[in-house]
Amino acid sequence: MSSFGPTTATGLSKMLDKAVSHADVTRFLSQVESGSKALWEQVKPFVRAAEKELDKQESSFLVIDDSIIEKAYSDENGLVTVHYDHNKAST
Repeated sequence: MSSFGPTTATGLSKMLDKAVSHADVTRFLSQVESGSKALWEQVKPFVRAAEKELDKQESSFLVIDDSIIEKAYSDENGLVTVHYDHNKAST
């Protein structure tokens, strides 16, 4: 699954043929502990189940997009810098 535009819980539910409701997605995101370990603990059962169903020659990937969120009052430093905002057409 991938998206080149804004992604919503409703859009994810639709992409999964409503196997997971948009309310379930929203609830999960509001309650889940963040970080790689916490994410892996949540998705591991699904990844392992998918592995069992795949042909040996097929591959699958779990990709997480670490999106940039505007923080208008942050200071610039060695790790944090100004990024172009496509919504505002400015930096």
